[in-house]
Amino acid sequence: MAFAGTTNEDLTGSVGFLDKERIVARPGFNRWLVPPAALAIHLCIGMAYGFSVFWLPLSKALPGTADPSCSSLNLLSALVTTTCNWRVADLGWIYTLFFVLLGCSAAIWGGWLERVGPRKAGFVSACCWCGGILVAALGVITHQLWLMWVGAGVIGGVGLGLGYISPVSTLIKWFPDRRGMATGMAIMGFGGGAMIGAPLANLLMNYFKTDTSIGVWQTFIAMALIYFCFMMGGAFGYRIPPAGWRPEGWTPPASKSTMITHKHVHLRNAHKTPQFWLIWAVLCLNVSAGIGVIGMASPMLQEIFAGSLIGLPDLSFSQLDAGQKAQIATIAAGFAGLLSLFNIGGRFFWASLSDKIGRKNTYYTFFVLGIVLYALAPTLADMGSKALFVLAFGVILSMYGGGFATIPAYLADIFGTQFVGAIHGRLLTAWATAGIVGPVVVNYIREAQIAAGVAPGPALYTGTMYILAGMLALGLVANALVRPLSDKWFMSDEEVASLQAKSVAASIGPSGSFGIGRGGLDGKAVLAWAVVGIPLLWGVWVTLKSTFALLG
Repeated sequence: MAFAGTTNEDLTGSVGFLDKERIVARPGFNRWLVPPAALAIHLCIGMAYGFSVFWLPLSKALPGTADPSCSSLNLLSALVTTTCNWRVADLGWIYTLFFVLLGCSAAIWGGWLERVGPRKAGFVSACCWCGGILVAALGVITHQLWLMWVGAGVIGGVGLGLGYISPVSTLIKWFPDRRGMATGMAIMGFGGGAMIGAPLANLLMNYFKTDTSIGVWQTFIAMALIYFCFMMGGAFGYRIPPAGWRPEGWTPPASKSTMITHKHVHLRNAHKTPQFWLIWAVLCLNVSAGIGVIGMASPMLQEIFAGSLIGLPDLSFSQLDAGQKAQIATIAAGFAGLLSLFNIGGRFFWASLSDKIGRKNTYYTFFVLGIVLYALAPTLADMGSKALFVLAFGVILSMYGGGFATIPAYLADIFGTQFVGAIHGRLLTAWATAGIVGPVVVNYIREAQIAAGVAPGPALYTGTMYILAGMLALGLVANALVRPLSDKWFMSDEEVASLQAKSVAASIGPSGSFGIGRGGLDGKAVLAWAVVGIPLLWGVWVTLKSTFALLG
């Protein structure tokens, strides 16, 4: 890949090909080569969000009439059957495994990542994610669901966790002047991965499909090979700055915020501080509310606006016939696609804005604005204002994505940069928790309303909106309680110097930046950004095209 060979390192001694010492940047390196390396990995693992594109084809993998005994399948028998088609619900557990394993593996191996560096972590991530997809392909060929769970869900989930956190501390160290923007650029890629992967998967399945094959296992193999190339390019494109490096001519502002430390907390102590658990709660509550909306976006729009979506405002959802329900389901899919764009754009916008207004103030904005929008949602629904309703939830989803992108910089501000990747990994257990809490809360409220006799319509979601607003209110309180750490939690200068010894600059340049400037868009950087930017723009174009075709 264009961003893999970017320094003139001398590889000597016993330093291994993947070792951290090998990737210390030399004078003349351009730091703007690191974000596209991170994006190359995040755009690939972000396909986890789009894996549901395979569910319906896989549920019809076996041709012909189903055996009557297949109707009595339970989850255990579905794992080993070779004669019955899989149910979508059984396949959906792979999606759950993705994010449970992402949070667990990031927490377990975050400390290892800090020791070995981002190149080795990126390499292992590529092997796990792509290898897991190949194992899943074998599961499709042999029609063994347990192989798909183990391959894509478990092995792939470990790859997700390592790939997700691999660039965090590296980008923060390269961009101390723009921490939020740097992490926003990478984590934006995770949100955008499905925009590229889902339409690519559809194209490949249609290409490989035959009278006897649904084309999924061939698609798995093709995508695993494509992703492996991109992820390896990203892993070998990573470089870390020399210890003590800072951009040429940049010094921390004299009037720096008390919320930003220039000291460092050791990984073994971070979780002992109340600040860690307060920020954990901040992320968990913000994500719980947002992920609940993602899960109910399509049915919510259909049941609230019903016939008005197709020019029949007098018809409620229960009065629509099957053909009309199919029409509004298609429109609701466009709504979900539009929300994904807000999710992605918010990751970069809000993280970049946090560099200007501060991380704590950014989360204040998320919670206050989110509370207002959730509380207004029932009113907008009663008014029948589709445009304002869609805009409100677009802003909500932008803050959901922005929360993910802002949190690494928030951690760096409070705990320093030495172990921020590993601390971030442990904090991602909040995501795993939110992935269960948010959808469960929202779904059970809806079911309780239906059981109470509430008909599909705005009233069905009124209680849900107020409860989600309440969750954000709790997050607002947690954010308000975050304070700077006391000095007792920080490592001594000698301890930091010992940890950074492996990253000492090999040569000292003419300035305090070790001969590495602020960088810019030179030829290599333009090529690196094109490698990741062109697929991303294609994904945005495909999404916009289908969204506006559906809504207009």
